[in-house]
Amino acid sequence: MEPFSPPEPGLPAGKSSPVSHKTHRVLVGVTGSVAALKLPLLVDELLKIPGLEVKVVTTERAKHFYNTQEIHVTLYSDEDEWQLWHGRSDPVLHIELRRWADLMLVAPLDANTLAKLANGVCDNLLTCVIRAWDLSKPLLFCPAMNTAMWEHPITARQVEQLKGFGYTEIPCVVKKLVCGDEGRGAMAEVWTIVESVKRVLEERDLPTQS
Repeated sequence: MEPFSPPEPGLPAGKSSPVSHKTHRVLVGVTGSVAALKLPLLVDELLKIPGLEVKVVTTERAKHFYNTQEIHVTLYSDEDEWQLWHGRSDPVLHIELRRWADLMLVAPLDANTLAKLANGVCDNLLTCVIRAWDLSKPLLFCPAMNTAMWEHPITARQVEQLKGFGYTEIPCVVKKLVCGDEGRGAMAEVWTIVESVKRVLEERDLPTQS
């Protein structure tokens, strides 16, 4: 399997583009929260950002909540990691994805994966990518869980741990959850997440002085 496309050919000699269209590469991680239902919408909205390339890494449990046929970008899961590597000269998928991406967005980040990341556990493709993440690149995470889980004292500690690594939290919101409970714990709205991604990309893509 070859997960990466070759670079786009440059402009012919003597030609210049009137507008700079820098390509940014965003890797979306999705975990087993009910908020994973919003993955197709999130990907579609991200693709509306000019010059953005998107790939998705999913946990196995997250697949329960969305239809893979509705994801219009390349989707990777644990099986791909092991199918790609057969010998010492083969690429390691979680490292290749880490190199490919300019920004990582984990949306939703469920309580289980939050705990894994805070403690350095890397037992699937997604957590391996994050354990190997280049800390000079932005990583945004969107917590999503039941209110009772969100209010457990360990959650705040684990969120602060991730922020201590340099990751950026897109805070959860108050609403009526799918389980029927009402309170804080729902993933941020898709438009909030997309605007956060746009803002970070703009902040990191300052024009160079000529």
